[in-house]
Amino acid sequence: MQRRLKRVRVVTLIVLAANASAALFLPGVGLWREPNPVRAALGALGIVLFSAAQAAVLHALVTPWLTDRARRLASLAFTVAAVASLPLLGPVGGDWPSWSWLAACIVGIVPVLTGRVRAAVLSAVTVALALVVTPGSVVDSLIIAAGFGAGIAAINTLHVWLWDLLLQAEQGRAAQAQLAAVEERLRFARDVHDLLGHNLSIIALKAELAERLAGTDGERAGREAAEVRRLAASALAELREVVHGYRQVDLKEQLSAIEKVLQSSGVRCTVDVPGDDLPAAAVLSAVLREATTNVLRHSRASWCTIAIEHGAGEVRMTVTNDGVRAGAVPDAHSHGLRGLADRLAEAGGALHTRTGDGEFTVVAVVRSSP
Repeated sequence: MQRRLKRVRVVTLIVLAANASAALFLPGVGLWREPNPVRAALGALGIVLFSAAQAAVLHALVTPWLTDRARRLASLAFTVAAVASLPLLGPVGGDWPSWSWLAACIVGIVPVLTGRVRAAVLSAVTVALALVVTPGSVVDSLIIAAGFGAGIAAINTLHVWLWDLLLQAEQGRAAQAQLAAVEERLRFARDVHDLLGHNLSIIALKAELAERLAGTDGERAGREAAEVRRLAASALAELREVVHGYRQVDLKEQLSAIEKVLQSSGVRCTVDVPGDDLPAAAVLSAVLREATTNVLRHSRASWCTIAIEHGAGEVRMTVTNDGVRAGAVPDAHSHGLRGLADRLAEAGGALHTRTGDGEFTVVAVVRSSP
């Protein structure tokens, strides 16, 4: 719990304790006026038990880390002490309304312990008992039990409500911080998945090609194996940069690397990008990796075009390839275009795909800052 919340809790406890002090001092006047020492002793016992139970239940109200069982025990102890105080303190004090002051404390505390209807019923029963049990003026007992009780209830309800409001705000802030941490972990996991998914897919394809060529074209198989080694080293370096948070996405460098990979895999690649710096490079890089991975894994493409346009307050990237195989879909573990659509939506963009005449097109649109 934060230091500020602890201070507010202490202040709330002090206010509640001061508000409940009538349970100690004003009924104590009846003990001083009581000539019978036995009755005075029993009355003192009733006051002590009630005060201790009242302190326990008020403490439970502003102690969020207590278990439900501890709260129920505190409420039960208060109920027992309140009922026991009736025969212990009721006859004490002669014409002094000793128990009426305890009744005022009961009326003042039940609204913060239970619902409105039950609190109203319990308060009415308590006031009626005060009028019957307490000797002296009925009007005085009514004013004390009902009037002072309502005032105590208003103060208790206000401070407990303010405490609950502050506690909920603190819990909301903690939940928001936890959610932000979860979202950051998901973002990091998504970036790592995009990076490794793309690189490992290409490595797997290159290794498969080298395996097929090993028996027929050893020289080319060696070149493909060297390319696999280079790609693995590059993927490891990029992963280290991601983990340490130093990776800066250079979309043009990535375009150049992807163009070489596609061409070395037998896919004629054409890249058309503007000369100026491109915003939203990170999210566009994720789309580019997923789209070109699909070209290599889920099509028999002979050509691929990558075009990026920047203007009119948006950046549009279009990736088109031929050789689409019927029913070809990413595997079950692929982050996929659906995840990219969600990511673009978070950045204020959109993802569109279309298939026709054996061609597959991915269009990513992201708003650019002016």
